[in-house]
This record gives sequence, structure tokens and C-alpha cells, in this order.
Amino acid sequence: MRALRHWLDDTAGGLPATFWYLWAGLLINRAGAFAMLFLSLYLTDARGASEALTGTVVGAYGLGGAAGVLLGGVLADRWGRRSTLLAAHLATAGLMVGLAFSRHLAMIAALAALVGVAHSMPSPAFVAAIVDVVPERRRSRAFNLQFWAFNLGMAVASLLAGLLAEASFVALFLVDAAATVLAAAVIAWKVPETLPRRLAGPGPILDTSRSDRTESVQDIRSAASTTCSPGVPSKPAVGDGAAGRQRRAWWLGRAGRQRQPGLHTALTDRTFLTFVGLTFVLAVLTMQTSTIMPLAMRSDGLRPSAYGAVVALGGVLIVLGQLFVPRLIERHRKDRVLAVSTALLALGFATLAFADDVVVYLAAAVVWTVGQMLAAPPNAQINADLAPLELRARYQSVFYLAFPAASFVAPTLGGVSLQYLGDRHWLIVGGLGLLAAGCHLLAGPPRERRVAALRPISAPLPPPPPPPTPTAATR
Repeated sequence: MRALRHWLDDTAGGLPATFWYLWAGLLINRAGAFAMLFLSLYLTDARGASEALTGTVVGAYGLGGAAGVLLGGVLADRWGRRSTLLAAHLATAGLMVGLAFSRHLAMIAALAALVGVAHSMPSPAFVAAIVDVVPERRRSRAFNLQFWAFNLGMAVASLLAGLLAEASFVALFLVDAAATVLAAAVIAWKVPETLPRRLAGPGPILDTSRSDRTESVQDIRSAASTTCSPGVPSKPAVGDGAAGRQRRAWWLGRAGRQRQPGLHTALTDRTFLTFVGLTFVLAVLTMQTSTIMPLAMRSDGLRPSAYGAVVALGGVLIVLGQLFVPRLIERHRKDRVLAVSTALLALGFATLAFADDVVVYLAAAVVWTVGQMLAAPPNAQINADLAPLELRARYQSVFYLAFPAASFVAPTLGGVSLQYLGDRHWLIVGGLGLLAAGCHLLAGPPRERRVAALRPISAPLPPPPPPPTPTAATR
């Protein structure tokens, strides 16, 4: 009993109440997220669309998501995390009701694109809010629990949706809308605004969420008055030696190139964009399960309930095993963990080239699910490590842009590939995954050096004081 208590405390202890309400909202949302999971089957079975046209319509959802995730990041940093979450959830619910009763493919495609916008807006706000309220030393377990809740909800959704899809596709959209409204109610009731408050005047953002922070507001103002001069960027106390010069050069270079940090800061951060690009490949592989795999299973003569069982198996494995992943990978470098996880995804999907019954699909699902489980904690932690405090949600939005982009690319190209290449499509997917695994090993060391160099200056930097007011003697 003592060992179990220790494990529970190590896995989920020390997290604030706000995190758990965010976690509950995410779980409710995903447990009712039926509709987009079965959109490709809805289009082919209920609306008579071809595989290529189905891929294009589902791709419209991903295209909308690309815009939504950027919009959500900007709004979460400017408007607030809570307001962004509520607006996105309520908009999603309304659009789902519209999809339930739409009959024309053009209207369905337009609504799918708008749902993509609304569905993707909460992602950067969710993660930014978690980073706001969870102390740095506990964020890895918080991200692991977030991924666990996401997949627990997906497992429930897949099992119920497989049965609902055989009875009524309209019910999928309406239940999705109801679950989204319920999640919004939890957020409105229990989640306060977590956006770090700004100091009076044009200064840095004060991170009030960090329990390990030692500088007070007075310390920041004191540093501003003693270390800054008009027109010269303030320099952090980075120490001496090569490491100190490296940190100072990086910070001053960023300050000199762009005085007003914003979305373009993340879009020009080459180290961060390399990481996002590799995450995009991982997302393309993962999206095969919800976009192309149901079409392949239908071609093999399998029913929608079989597809629901395959997706549910992955969710069940994650629910049972994800909480043990941090202990398994904590002693290994993040780039090596991501390389192994991507290689497992590649192997699992390449196996589908030889699948013709549900047993092979289930076995392949075990392999790629283990890859997903290993990838979740290091992906989230690297993203948090690379994001400056005042641009948290914007960096999150660029990171999460990989997923709606993959939602567009995977079905749009995958539908055509499956239609004309058949089972060879899965060999191409596997080769892409193995290439990304090798790139993780190459990109990891320089990224870790960047994170290590910036860690001592993760706290907000003091602003320069305003120019001195002219006196009679100087006029």
C-alpha cells in the first residue's frame, strides 16, 4: 500500500486544483469527440463521396485547424486563456449542430473547415494554462496526465462512436456538441484566468505561477534601475566564460533583430521550427488512424465497429500504460526517446501493407501506440523549454500548427495515394517515419545545448528605464 501511495504521489501529486479542472474539461471534451473521428466514413457511406473527394473534405478540416491554432495562440496571449477556451468550445458546439443537418458536400466542407478553426483554438490555450499554473519541476507529469486524459477520452469515444455510426451518423454530431458544451461549463465554473499579469507600464510579464522563482517585483525594478541604460537592451546575469558569452550573444541577437516579440519570433526561431517540423512528420503518421486507416479497413471488408475497436485498443493501452512512461524514459535523452518512438510508429503503419483482417490491424495498433506513448512527454517538455514566458501561447500555437497541417496533408495526399497506390501507401508512410527518426538524432544535441544555455535566464528580463526627462539645464 505504501508503494502504491508513493507511485500515485509521484505520478499525480503536487498539481494545483486548476490543472485538474482543465484536465476534467479536456477529458469530457474528448470522450464526446465522435464526429471528426468518423467524418471520412460519414462522407463515403452517407454522402456517397469518393475516396479522393473525402480526403479533400477532411483536409479542409485540417486547413481550418492551421488557422485556428495560430488564432488561438494569439488570443490566449492577448485576450486570456479562459476566454479563448470558452469561445472555442461554444463555437464548436454550434458548428457540430450545423454539420448534423447539412446535406450538400460544399456546405459540409465549409463547416468542416470552420470546425477545424474552432477545434484547434483551445490547444495552445490549454497547454499555456497548464504551464501557467504548474510549477516547472512538475510539468512533465502534468503533460503526461494531459496526454493520458486525451486518450482516455478517445478510447471512450471510439467504443461508443463505432456503435453510434452504425445506427445514426447524425447522433455522432449531436453528442459531440453536447459534450463540448459540458466541457465549456466546467471551464466556466472552475477555471480562472491564468494569463500572467503584466507589471505596471511597458514591462515584462510577471510569472506568478512559478513556485521556484526567487526574484520579487522589487528585485526586477531594482535590477532595471541599476543594470539598464536608455536605448541598450538589459543583459541577464549570465556569468563568465564560454557558456556565459553564448547565452549573452543569443539573447542580445534576438533583442537586436526584433524589438517587439510576437508570433514572428516563434516563426523565425530555427531551432524551434526544426523541432516543429519533426513533430509534423509524427503527426502525419498519427493522423493515418483517423483519416486513411478507416478507408483501408473498409476496402478490406471490415465494419465500422472493427475500426472503432482498433482505435479503442490504442486508447486502452495508453490508459493502462501511459502513467508508467515518465519513469521508463526519465534517464534517457529526449532526442533518443523521440527517435525510438517515431521508428515504432513507422513500423506499425508499414505493417498495414500486409493487413487484411482485424487481427493484423490490432497487432499493428499495439506497436504504433507504444510509439505515441513514448513521444508524448518529451514532445511537450521540449516545447515548454523552448518557449519564452511572454510568448508561451504563441509558441504553443506554432507547435500545434503541426497537427492541423497534418490533418490537411495526411488525408489530402493519403486519399489519393491509397486510391492509386493501394497497400504501397503504407510502405511510403513507414519510410517517412524512419527518416524522421534519424533526423531526431541529428537535431537533438544542438537543441539541448540551446535549452541548457537559456535555462539560467528563463525568468523575465527587466525592461530598460524610460529616457530621462529633459531639464532646464539640458534644453
